[in-house]
Amino acid sequence: MINGSFGSGKTSASQKLQQLIPNSMIYDPEEIGYMLRKIIAEDIYFEEERTDDFQDIELWRILVVQTAQELMNRYKKHLIVPMTIYKSENFNYILNGFRSIDRDTVHFCLIASEETIKKRIEKRGDKFDVWYQKQTNAGVNSFRDIKFQEHIDTENKDTEEVTKIILRKISKINM
Repeated sequence: MINGSFGSGKTSASQKLQQLIPNSMIYDPEEIGYMLRKIIAEDIYFEEERTDDFQDIELWRILVVQTAQELMNRYKKHLIVPMTIYKSENFNYILNGFRSIDRDTVHFCLIASEETIKKRIEKRGDKFDVWYQKQTNAGVNSFRDIKFQEHIDTENKDTEEVTKIILRKISKINM
């Protein structure tokens, strides 16, 4: 599980890790959110789910865990899961759900300053608009919490360095 703010390096690290970890695949829970937005009409959402964040849809977190279970059962692959998830209830539910599926589940949280994240988001062609600012600010502040460890500071690290850190840590676990 590779957590962190948008622009922290999750996708790049995940893609590199997938090349280096045999029998692995990337599972991006955002796709579950996009699917739910397509199939659930706005008037069906519960009041607390009517936000600009699909992670506020309770069914999202349930399906994230159930889909991970089905992917592992069917394809027998290691899942590399990049996601930005800083809301405690969702984080705890998903991490505990993943650990019930695979006791060797590891969580990493990639962190960087808001300034660095802004530069990275703009470098990839996205506009650092109000939505990104709100999400980045909430994530940067939340991810400092001890529950989001293992922290990996990506401020001055390239993807290669980040993936080496992750590989070292998971190789110690799987010994």
